[in-house]
Amino acid sequence: MKLKFSLLLLLVSLFVAFISCSNSPKRSRKPVAKISIQPKKNRYEFGDSVSISISIKNSDGEIKDSKLYVDNELVQSSDQLEFNYPIDRLNELGKYNLKVLATKTDGVEGITFQSFEVVSDLTPQAYGYEVVNTYPHNIKHFTQGLEIHNNEFYESTGEKGKSGIFKFDLATGDVLKSFDMEDQYFGEGITIFNNKIYQLTYKAQKGFVYDLSSFARIDSFIFSTPEGWGLAHDGTHLIKTDGSEFLHFIDPETYEVVKKIQVYDNRGPVKYLNELEYYQGELYANIYTTNYAVKIDPSTGKVLAKINFEGLLSVLYNPDKPIDVLNGIAIHPDNGKMYITGKLWPHLYEVKLIKKD
Repeated sequence: MKLKFSLLLLLVSLFVAFISCSNSPKRSRKPVAKISIQPKKNRYEFGDSVSISISIKNSDGEIKDSKLYVDNELVQSSDQLEFNYPIDRLNELGKYNLKVLATKTDGVEGITFQSFEVVSDLTPQAYGYEVVNTYPHNIKHFTQGLEIHNNEFYESTGEKGKSGIFKFDLATGDVLKSFDMEDQYFGEGITIFNNKIYQLTYKAQKGFVYDLSSFARIDSFIFSTPEGWGLAHDGTHLIKTDGSEFLHFIDPETYEVVKKIQVYDNRGPVKYLNELEYYQGELYANIYTTNYAVKIDPSTGKVLAKINFEGLLSVLYNPDKPIDVLNGIAIHPDNGKMYITGKLWPHLYEVKLIKKD
């Protein structure tokens, strides 16, 4: 008898719950956006035209509007279930991040994300090299930056307890002036601009500024990227690398990032951009841990040329005198001569680039 009563009570409870649910209002469903890009490609090239099509699927209620964002910038809003956004010319390299925010009249929102990638439309010119002159280089210098200013040579070094900036004699390698950094800092790239030496640190997210004549430290600044690598300037902005494919253009007075661009060749992003040199409107960068450097169009991020310095490092190999990777590239502003060295290398080379077929 108790079993029958319990069963009857359960059936009554289920019936009451069903009636209650059937009388309660249905929950409004989120609208869903479909993003399609035409023409459909795995990768797009700089200069291509595309059309971004948005289609909204809505199960109940009415759509108030749908907003399309490209890299967090609102580019179009519509109250239609379908709309298009054409881009006549893709003029930035790298990833484009799309977001559609669809909102119903009852306030319920749906968000959809998608991305696509734009590579360079240029195949980089290949270069080799020949050694023109060989000069001594301090084997204790873990080279992070190499500079030529007013016919004088400067270098920055890394490793904690060994970091600093140096002015040295090209012919002998002798240090003429130096500044030793505090032991907690790992020095990185330098550039000379407006009679000041700007220097990065590796992971401290801090940069320093020195008077060119005295090497006295006169200022410091903070940067937001986790790491600092290479540094150059284009006559207006400091240009910084951080180990990625990004170039950061920085105001030399306020230290604010003015813009960022991504460096790409015709295959994809070029990462590990390290030591930098700016010369006649073009930017040169060592690719960390490799024998390669690249020449970059700093206005677009396109890789114009790829330079293979293979052979310099292998010639120097000696297990009794350890050396590290190629790093340090400088071009004389008056005569265009290029100089190359590396971390702990015993030599610094003047090289001539040779175009390959």
